[in-house]
Amino acid sequence: MLLMWIQALVVNAVLIGLAQRTPLLTTRGWIHAAALGTMLWGSLGWRGWSAVVVYLVLGSVVTRIGFRNKQSRGLAEAREGRRGPENVWGSAAVGAGLALALAASPKDADVWRQLLLIGFSASFAAKLADTFGSEIGKRWGRSTLLITTLRPVSPGTDGAISLEGTAASAVGSAVMTLALWGLSSPELPLIANASAAGLVMVVGLLATLAESVLGAVVQNRVGWLSNELINALQTLLAAGLAMAWAALASHLVLPAVAGI
Repeated sequence: MLLMWIQALVVNAVLIGLAQRTPLLTTRGWIHAAALGTMLWGSLGWRGWSAVVVYLVLGSVVTRIGFRNKQSRGLAEAREGRRGPENVWGSAAVGAGLALALAASPKDADVWRQLLLIGFSASFAAKLADTFGSEIGKRWGRSTLLITTLRPVSPGTDGAISLEGTAASAVGSAVMTLALWGLSSPELPLIANASAAGLVMVVGLLATLAESVLGAVVQNRVGWLSNELINALQTLLAAGLAMAWAALASHLVLPAVAGI
């Protein structure tokens, strides 16, 4: 275990040093990403770490799509789309916490460990769904409605949804789910089977819609409730919902896997 953490520290320090020039994160964002990456590699190994790299890359790519158009309309992400520390932890704090809980869990607690893994997976499926929906919706959403009243609102309004953005959210959840399934192994079944994949995919979309409701209802009324905290609540909801659903349908989505 100690060797894995040393490996995690060395690999992440080297990779983040090389990645500093890429336009994905700010300088401070990369430092925090290194800390996050070390936690994930140390807890889950390279497969769990790779899942977050997939999210980061795909999320950054979709942010850049139509960026100049979104920028001209005042809808683009700040800092030319580069993510900072608040974005790193808003997206991944829940997943990191679940990974650390898994690392601290007894090796013979198979069901609990599988629930943690499916919660981890759902948190990132929900976050990529949110990113896809937000960025595609702001660029190509033709009719933007407030999710709670369905009245027309301007693109970028807290709680706004569009048909195009919702479809993009479904795609984002599906893409992240398939990536997590592809990274799974007998030792680390992030997504163990097709039933678990379907659960994570659906939860990713549901949590994204719930985030829109939260944004419409409370975000403008609570001064300290930032976008990053809303993101963290979304991933927490996704993880909790997936774990509860998996526990209730354990015979379908949690096949006995020893040695996780």
